[in-house]
Amino acid sequence: MLETFAFGDTPIRFGIDVVAMTILVFGLYYRRYRDKELVTAASLFNIFAFGVLSILSAVEFSLAAGFGLFAILALFTLRSEQISKVEITYFFGSVSIAVICAIPGTPLAIVLAVVALVLLGAYILDHPAILRSSDGVKITLDKIDHEALSQPEKMRRDLSERLGVDVMSYQITALDYINDMARMNVFFRKPRH
Repeated sequence: MLETFAFGDTPIRFGIDVVAMTILVFGLYYRRYRDKELVTAASLFNIFAFGVLSILSAVEFSLAAGFGLFAILALFTLRSEQISKVEITYFFGSVSIAVICAIPGTPLAIVLAVVALVLLGAYILDHPAILRSSDGVKITLDKIDHEALSQPEKMRRDLSERLGVDVMSYQITALDYINDMARMNVFFRKPRH
């Protein structure tokens, strides 16, 4: 029952959570992408998730129900606006850190080790030097090219000529035949300076 809930090592876990979330969201994400809105959302969601998980772990509440609750909250929160894969990954990372830190019973040394590995993985895998030679851009064409679907290699070459870069691939996200427009994600090699 909640009446027998003791703080125990919750303040220490909260401290680990805040430090780890700050490194992930402010130290890595914000320094690389400068998106204030996502930083605010991810950091506050982390704090809220930690609080709710700390209370839920003190009462009888199944883990599956807890994850279901957070899945619903995440969908509700993020549904109003489209966000990129990188943004959703950092957002999920922030929530994951809260989950790792809030669940009691795991020795603090293991919590610290797992959080350190998560942060190290995020630092290395999203480091600008890893994939610096390639980039992506969303474009809208004011005319649907007939070979966009039927001749992908020709379309890739045409995009390379139009954009002045070596297009590695593209992904059509929408074809609008009424307005004769195509939306696509284009992935290209950055020109060498």
